[in-house]
Amino acid sequence: MDYINNYKLWLENAVEDSDVAEELVKIKDNDKEIYERFYRSLEFGTAGLRGIIGAGTNRMNIYVVRQATQGLANYVLNKYGNGAVAISHDSRIKADLFMIEAAKVLAANGIKVYITSELQPTPVLSYLVRYFKCQAGIMVTASHNPAAYNGYKAYGEDGCQMTDVAAGAVYDEICKLDIFKDVKTMDFDEALGKGLIEYVTDDVYDSYIEKVKEQQINPGVCADADLKVVYTPLNGCGNKLVRRILKELGIKDVTIVKEQELPDGNFTTCPYPNPEIKEALQLGLDMCEKVQPDLLLATDPDADRVGIAVKDYDGSYRLITGNEDGVMLTEYILSNRKANGTLPENPVVVKTIVTTKLIEKLCEKYGVELINVLTGFKYIGEVILGLEKQGKEDNYVFGFEESYGYLAGSYVRDKDAVVASMLICEMAATFKKQGKTLAQVIDGLYEEFGYYLNSTYAFEFGGAEGMQKMADIMTSLREDGLKEVAGYKVVKTADYKLSVEKDLITGEEKTINLPKSNVLQYNLENDNMAIVRPSGTEPKIKIYLTAVGKDKADAKEITAKLEASMRKIMGI
Repeated sequence: MDYINNYKLWLENAVEDSDVAEELVKIKDNDKEIYERFYRSLEFGTAGLRGIIGAGTNRMNIYVVRQATQGLANYVLNKYGNGAVAISHDSRIKADLFMIEAAKVLAANGIKVYITSELQPTPVLSYLVRYFKCQAGIMVTASHNPAAYNGYKAYGEDGCQMTDVAAGAVYDEICKLDIFKDVKTMDFDEALGKGLIEYVTDDVYDSYIEKVKEQQINPGVCADADLKVVYTPLNGCGNKLVRRILKELGIKDVTIVKEQELPDGNFTTCPYPNPEIKEALQLGLDMCEKVQPDLLLATDPDADRVGIAVKDYDGSYRLITGNEDGVMLTEYILSNRKANGTLPENPVVVKTIVTTKLIEKLCEKYGVELINVLTGFKYIGEVILGLEKQGKEDNYVFGFEESYGYLAGSYVRDKDAVVASMLICEMAATFKKQGKTLAQVIDGLYEEFGYYLNSTYAFEFGGAEGMQKMADIMTSLREDGLKEVAGYKVVKTADYKLSVEKDLITGEEKTINLPKSNVLQYNLENDNMAIVRPSGTEPKIKIYLTAVGKDKADAKEITAKLEASMRKIMGI
């Protein structure tokens, strides 16, 4: 159906949500605006749905959410015969509404629903799926996207975000549905009265916190370390549980960034509420200058990721990258668990392919198996599931990705800013007692292993034309190949879409035994590297660069050359 006819269909049928109805009327004479909303449907993938809130098939609204949920319901019923689904949401605009609408659809299909009475972190949703032995889960969130966005993440029965096969099966079910005619729904209060919808009680959250506390490496270390922390939830949903865990650790001096304390989907103080971006942490950094803490913690809106800043040698505050934090946590966990005698016999650390190669050095040092997976924490969760099936779940020690996502323990199957905040504080307290700052810790690791500088660049391609431009860039790179980047010879390539790794020195080719993904990796001379990956949730191409230098200045110089060269190669 062409976009104009689709628009007319919505104009006639999308009358329940007044915001959607008003928007449809408002754009009736604007062909460009109609096209942007109806030229495609939001595609359901391993990241679920994500898009701008508004009217149309290419927007997040109650009708798109209902259709997706009916597809999920059909998938659950087809696979299990019946089932249960847990649902939660973060502080996004309309997030609570979308949760309720999804619950009403599932209940109408005879599926039991467990919902939260207030916003909760994404890892809590993963926990709820496992706690209630559900067949699926839904988290209404757009993670760190700007305020205009919302999204819908789907989880499998293991509490892990759906991977390719399951997401594909749900998407197939969605595609069979007429968005207005084929979706079942029922009255919320009626579903509640019949027990089809049930609110999660506080004791469940208590049990989650206990599981988090089980991941402590040095219990009690924070209580007498005089650790001073500034914390910002970035107007998301980390406020209650992160503050609770810090309190239970015995950290008494915690200052909250007031402007970002309470949930606010408008994110007025940080247009991009992403702990990877300095601007998002600026209010926290300003507070650090006033109160001089040891550490700044900043959790993203759905509290599955955490960024930090630490006091530097001159008293200023240094932002720590996701890779650096992950390297320090890996070193802290491995060294202390080895010393404590709690490191399992065959320990496993998991990281994504775009995460720092410095972890390879640490794993060699401690005799730990390192598993590389595709970008996306769901693939780390998949490794934990594989270990669980082999009866080796306890072998999993730590997993992380460069975009500030960390997980110790297997009680959830997604990155968890609550446990990460706990471990970061514990790590800072342990080193403080030794007379070390975290700035000294990371610099010491660079001195030991070499200066690995990891940088990520995201290039936006808006609108319908942008998606085609992204596709053209990836096609061009595949067809033309690369021989060098910034004068560094390409020694090995990996095409994760074609599942082929090729050594350009020997000519040897290997099959990559990972799910197919539209990612190109170029290993360069001197252990440098460039990876190109279109985002699965945003109209962006991301470039991940690794530069290995004698020191920071040398690594930064190499990075600048690599970036300029990749921009030119991609025509950006």
